[in-house]
Parts: sequence; structure tokens; C-alpha cells
Amino acid sequence: MGQAMKDTFFQDEIDDLKKRGLYRELRTVEGEQDSSVVINGKRVLMFSSNNYLGLANHPVLKKASMDAASRYGTGSGGSRLISGNMEVHRTLEKELALFKRTEGALLFSSGYHANVGTISAFAGEGDELNHASIVDGCRLSKGEVRVYKHADMNSLEEILRRSSMSKKRLIVTDSVFSMDGDIAPLPDIVDLAEKYSALVMVDDAHGTGVLGKKGKGAVEHFGLEGRVDIQMGTLGKALGSFGAYIAGSEELIHYLVNKARSLLYTTALPPSVCGSALAALKILGERPELVSQLRNNAAYFREGMRGLGYLIPEGETPILPLILGDPSMTMDMTRSLFDEGIYVQGIRSPTVPDGTSRLRITLMATHTVEQLDFGLRAFEKIGKEWIL
Repeated sequence: MGQAMKDTFFQDEIDDLKKRGLYRELRTVEGEQDSSVVINGKRVLMFSSNNYLGLANHPVLKKASMDAASRYGTGSGGSRLISGNMEVHRTLEKELALFKRTEGALLFSSGYHANVGTISAFAGEGDELNHASIVDGCRLSKGEVRVYKHADMNSLEEILRRSSMSKKRLIVTDSVFSMDGDIAPLPDIVDLAEKYSALVMVDDAHGTGVLGKKGKGAVEHFGLEGRVDIQMGTLGKALGSFGAYIAGSEELIHYLVNKARSLLYTTALPPSVCGSALAALKILGERPELVSQLRNNAAYFREGMRGLGYLIPEGETPILPLILGDPSMTMDMTRSLFDEGIYVQGIRSPTVPDGTSRLRITLMATHTVEQLDFGLRAFEKIGKEWIL
């Protein structure tokens, strides 16, 4: 590449992204994550966070984080198999196994690490709208990867039927699809897995703290205890901390300790993160009404938006997609809403397919009715200008 080309390469790419309405910028939240935040000196309602239960700035979590740092230090010092397997990690894994009602659990540094490390140790079939970490894990696996149509059990069964000679098969699905907010038909998936002797892995990143009476996720929601082989969940969304875990049988955990490269070659989670996650699990166990409040807030806002004429799909989760199609229009509407005191992020390709750019509205248990009504009034005003 010549010097002149080097000089213009990045700017040309940036200009092209701007022209297509796909240019991205980072916005800084000044202060704590809450139902309202300060961005660029302006206080706005946060309608774009995965902090579903509002625990990220909870005083109990903050104290637990500081206590863990005081006792164990600020870093783990190495990967889990070298020197980073600390007492606080084992304590959290035991609590996660109790929470998920499994024989064991294994911590990873992020949901991406958990999915890539686990799936790459298997071959798999996956839903076409699965999270990018699932897709990348499948790409890194040494087995054949086949993708079935979104939530289409006929498509999945056909793939299972055609792969009947395979020695091992893994079906991978999100529980809650992060950009659409719909819930996977997990009972049907499990039935097919049992019929065709396949394993099932559920990415419960957006189901933990959201689905089930006690927020334990999709397995609790559908009453499938003991029938899902691998459960992934994150600590950084509804549980307000950071990191992720895999829950399942003791044999699965031992297998991943030996096979999951993203565990073997990554520094273990800081003790402070484990401390706050332990506190979050305790709060969720003591206050399951947080899950009910989240559900009520989502239903209230969904009904209000549909009442205004917005095409928001029915659903049970706090993720409300408003599909606009055009990426430039999506970002223009995002900016208009920000001016009205609402922060909601526009989502464009490649996160979602071309032609399905959208506003991804997410609600929290800690949003008040007054805040929800304020948001509805802003959408009513902006909608008259843009699409209603």
C-alpha cells in the first residue's frame, strides 16, 4: 500500500460509513448507570441499557465490590489455571450453581468469552439471529456448522434429520434475542434435541434476571430444569456487575476447564467484580419483586407505544424494537429524542440485517411511572414529526 493510499484509507472508510448512515460515535455517561443519566452535560432518561434490574449502582453492590477488593486485592494475577483461581471465584461459582440449580458453574471474563470458549469445543446448529459471540464460537469450532431459520422448528428438525450420522450435535440458541426481544421456543428445541440425541446450549444473557418468577432465566420460565445441558448467563446485565458463566453438569465444567481456550488464556475476573455479583444474586433471591416490576414497566410502556400508533411487537421482555428500516432516519430520530431528554440508541447493520435499522428501547425495573410517561410524551412528539 503506497503512502498516499495509507494517508487516505481511514478517512475514505469513515466518509463511506457516514454516507451510508452507519458511522458510530461513543457517548460518555457522566456518573452512575441509572434510570436517568448525564450525557454530554445533559440529563436524559436511559432507555438504552441492559441494567434491567437497576442494580449497577446499588449501594449494596458497591460496598460488596469495595469489600472484596479490600480483602482480595484489585486483580487476580493470572488465568484460572495458572494463579488466578481465587477463593472468591469458587464462592461465586457455587452460588451460581445453586441459582441455576445445576451441578456446577464456571466463570468466564465475559459473555463473549463464555460463548466462544464453549461452542468452539463443540460442533453446532444455531438460530440465524443468535448473538455475534455464538456465531463466532461456531466459526471457531472444528465441526460442521448449520444455521436454522429464526425460531423455525421445521428448519431445525430438517437439519437434525440430515445430520443423524454425526457423533455429537449441539443446538445453540439465545433465550431472549437481544435485538428483537422475542423468546426462543425452548420447549420445542429441547423436545427435538431429545428426539435426535443432541445437546442444547442456551445463551441466557438477556434472560437472567428477566425470565422466570425468580429471574433465574429461560429454564425456570419454561419449567425445563434438568433438560438443558448448557446454560450461559452474564453478570453484567440484570445482575449489574461484569463477567459471565456456564452452568451445567460437573462433567461439562471439567471438560471446559480443559478445553475452553478463552478460559485457559484469559486473566480471571477481578475480585471486586465477583463481590458485586455475589451481592446481586443475594438481592435477587431476596427481592423477586424486582423481576415483576421490570415486567410491569415493559408491559406499560409497550402498551403506551402501541396506543400511540407505533408498530411495537407484542412480547414479555423489556426489549422493545421499533424497526424503521433506514439507518439515517434511525439516527436522526435518535438525536431528536435526545433533544427531548430521552437516550435510546439506534441499531444498524451489521448488528442487525440491512433494511431493519431500529431503535432498541429497553426498560428497567427502576423506571418510575412518571419517567415512563415522560418517555411516551417524547415519542408522541417525535412521532408526529417523523413517522406517525
